[in-house]
Parts: sequence; C-alpha cells; structure tokens
Amino acid sequence: MPRYMFKGSYGQEGIGGVLKDGGSARVDAARAIAESAGGSLASFDFAFGSDDFYAVAELPDHAAAVAVAATIGASGAMSHLETVVLISAEEADAAAKRSVSYRPAGR
Repeated sequence: MPRYMFKGSYGQEGIGGVLKDGGSARVDAARAIAESAGGSLASFDFAFGSDDFYAVAELPDHAAAVAVAATIGASGAMSHLETVVLISAEEADAAAKRSVSYRPAGR
C-alpha cells in the first residue's frame, strides 16, 4: 500500500486543541482519519522547527491521500499542511532501471 508523509504546522486553534487535549488525542485523530480512508497510521511525531508534526500513513491510493489532506486542511486547524508521496527502495530501484527519452531545452 502506498505511503504518504503529512507534515504541518498548527494554527492558533489547532495548537490550542493540542494544549487542551494533549498530543495523544492528535495521534488518535490521525489514526482514525487514516483508517476511515481505508489505510493505517504508521507513525506520528511532534517536532521542533518549521513543522509541528510528521505523520506517515499507508493509504490505498492518491485519491485517499488527497481526501485526508483536504479534510484536514478544511478543518481550519492548520496554518500549513504538506503531503509527500514516499517511495520505497524497491520502487526507486525500478525507476532507476527505466529508460526514458528527454531533450533538454535549448538542445
């Protein structure tokens, strides 16, 4: 099943919710949304820096990932949210073996 990393920063309302309900409640919410999209939560970590959290979920397809990201984004609790498609080592190996044709601009 494809894996996706969601990373983001809470807005004022979102961080207020973390302070009120605790971090475990956010992990439970992340697990619930991944499962509701037909997947599972692989990890969820809070962080220092430009992003407040990093979550990795296994989801059935890109449409499920978009649905998760759109639902989270529409909540208004985030000031920034990014979704990253993760590629396994086996997928990277397969990509390295593919031959494609390309002509750079100006050549």
